[in-house]
Amino acid sequence: MTSSQPLPRGLTSLIPDARAQATPGERAASQLLHLREATVPVPVLAAAAELIAPQLKSEDPATRDAAGAVHARLLAAIEDAAPGR
Repeated sequence: MTSSQPLPRGLTSLIPDARAQATPGERAASQLLHLREATVPVPVLAAAAELIAPQLKSEDPATRDAAGAVHARLLAAIEDAAPGR
C-alpha cells in the first residue's frame, strides 16, 4: 500500500486481502472442473475419434484402456447425434 492510497476503514480494514491472483491457466482449469456437458460439431467428434484410434493399439495397458474408454464415448456421442434420433 502506498502513501497515496487511503487506508481501509470499517469492516474491510479487518478482512485480510492476501489473495494471490490466479493465472489464466488456473482459472481455466477451475472452470473446466465444473464442465459436465459440451456441444461440439459431429465432425470434431469424428476427428477426435480418429486421432485417438492409434492409441487403442498402444503397448501400455493403461493407455489402451484410457484410449478405449474415450474412443467409446466419442463413438457413442457420434451415434447419438445421428439424424432421426
